[in-house]
Amino acid sequence: MPFAVRGLRLWTSARCSECRGVLISPSSPSIPDVDECRTLPGACRGDMRCVNQNGGYLCIPRSLYNQPYRPETPALPEVTYSDPSEGFPDAFRPPPPGPVEPSYPIVRSTAPCILGYTLAEDGTCSDIDECTANSHQCNPTQLCINTAGGYTCSCTEGYWLVGGQCQDIDECRYGYCQQLCANVPGSYSCSCNPGFILNPDSRTCQDVDECEDEPCSHGCFNTYGSFMCNCDEGFELASDGTSCIDLDECGFSEFLCQHRCVNTPGSFSCICPPGYYVFDDGRSCEDVNECDTGNNTCTTAQVCFNFQGGYTCLNPLQCELPYVEVSDNQCMCSAEIPACRDKPFTILYRHMDLSSGRSVPADIFQMQATTRYPGAFYIFQIKSGNDGREFYMRQTSNVSATLVLSRPIKGPKEVVLDLEMVTVNNVINFRGSSIIRLTIFVSEHPF
Repeated sequence: MPFAVRGLRLWTSARCSECRGVLISPSSPSIPDVDECRTLPGACRGDMRCVNQNGGYLCIPRSLYNQPYRPETPALPEVTYSDPSEGFPDAFRPPPPGPVEPSYPIVRSTAPCILGYTLAEDGTCSDIDECTANSHQCNPTQLCINTAGGYTCSCTEGYWLVGGQCQDIDECRYGYCQQLCANVPGSYSCSCNPGFILNPDSRTCQDVDECEDEPCSHGCFNTYGSFMCNCDEGFELASDGTSCIDLDECGFSEFLCQHRCVNTPGSFSCICPPGYYVFDDGRSCEDVNECDTGNNTCTTAQVCFNFQGGYTCLNPLQCELPYVEVSDNQCMCSAEIPACRDKPFTILYRHMDLSSGRSVPADIFQMQATTRYPGAFYIFQIKSGNDGREFYMRQTSNVSATLVLSRPIKGPKEVVLDLEMVTVNNVINFRGSSIIRLTIFVSEHPF
């Protein structure tokens, strides 16, 4: 008896010892199903496809076979059969010991499972996991994801579907990393420039404070992504950028110190020659006055004379005959003595110091008449001691003149000059002279 269900035909059998769809065996407790799609030639005709069912089969259009199908027909009416023992005496009816299974097939009214499901033992439809069963049609580069009644083909994380193939996504093109990005198949890797470390989010970078590790020998200053080393005063940064080397200040200029510069770690010091001390400015040299400090070897009979860088002990004045001593630094030769007529009337002893290499011209000594006579005039000249022509006299007035240094003199040296003042009076027909014996102590150094 066939039943038509919206293009489907359900075939069943009834009241036969060998029915179509099932085989009945009196000795068999169960009824095995017969696959009509294999045993019946041409079970479905035309564009219909045979689908075996328990106790029957279905003819389904081929165009619907590959699509999910849900029958929208009401449940099939239950088929009832008359009792075959009716009309027979009760004596021929065996007493029922309990539930008696019919000897013919029972067609259930449940609808068939749609595509993607299979009939379970409990009679319900269970989803087929095509991914586990490896019955999917996903590309080898794709990932199979099982769904209710089917499956989907997707790409793993880090890939996208292009033309049916999963291709790697270049995440670096989209700025996923703050600094450096390296694309790898299916993913990416972020890294940081030197001076930075990767944050826990694996994308952003954080500045490293390199100064915490004390990479500099002196001072360290942290910068964004790096650091800078600085040196204490008197040092300079070496080529390695971290260590400091001493700065030779003495090599910068020969005028850093007045005498001699001595380099020290991170600084320098100036030293002065004997007879000098370093002034408060730390660079120039100042003369030590040994006569004032008492640091000299002069006797009590001698006179200590200090000059730049040293001192000398002057012996007591001794006048040569026919001169006589009139003071501690002056000798006189009286005109009343015949031997004194051609000699200077007085000789005055003076002492001075002069720095070596002093710039020229320089006025260094002044000479003038102390007594003036009516009608007299005065002539000033260097009488002796100027063998190197380092000096000359320049008359500044009628009664005075100045000694001028015209050439530098290198010391240490002692120069003795006789500076003569000639007095001329034509009214009384007088001509006389006086001498200043000037001793110049030229120092060894120009300071």
